[in-house]
Formats: sequence, structure tokens, C-alpha cells
Amino acid sequence: MDGTMKVSYKMLCDGDVYNEVSLIQILQNEKVAKAIKSEFAKGLRNIALSTSEDVIIEISTEKEIFEFEADKKDFADLIELAEEDAREHKRIKKGCSGVELVDFMTL
Repeated sequence: MDGTMKVSYKMLCDGDVYNEVSLIQILQNEKVAKAIKSEFAKGLRNIALSTSEDVIIEISTEKEIFEFEADKKDFADLIELAEEDAREHKRIKKGCSGVELVDFMTL
């Protein structure tokens, strides 16, 4: 396995947020419904909000994606190499100690 691959990762921190909310839950919230009605149906009465599909909306911390190159033969060690890259570039800060692999692509 000669060659290299481009590896993408992001830092994991203690304060990261990840939540899934359905569109139905959002539309049933009084404050959200009132805001939508006042923005898109101003002055109209007896307006109902509904959806044909239940879509899941993800609420998560926006993260910066970092990249590095590794040999294909090092595939089994990608997490360790990503952690090494993070330490080398001083990306590990208080409360941020882990890495999550996002993608890898052979070159």
C-alpha cells in the first residue's frame, strides 16, 4: 500500500453541544410559532402551522476541521496520528482533549 491519504479531524471539547429536534417539535413551540406567524402571515388570523414530513434538525457546536497527510500503511493508527497532529499544532487546550475523525481520502 504505497501512497498517502488526506485525513480530516475536529477537536472534541467538554462544552460541545449536540441535539436533535424534530420539525414538529419546533412548530409546536409557542414562541417559534408566534415568530413564524408574525414574520410570514402578518395581519392574518386563524393560521395553523404544519409539515408534511417530520424532518430532524441537528443543533451542534460548529467546529473547525483540521487536515494532515499520512501514509496509507498507517491507516490503523489514524486516531493516534490525529492526536499527535493536534499536539504538534497546539490545538489541545483546556477542556479539549479528544479528536474525532471526520474523513480520509486516498491521494
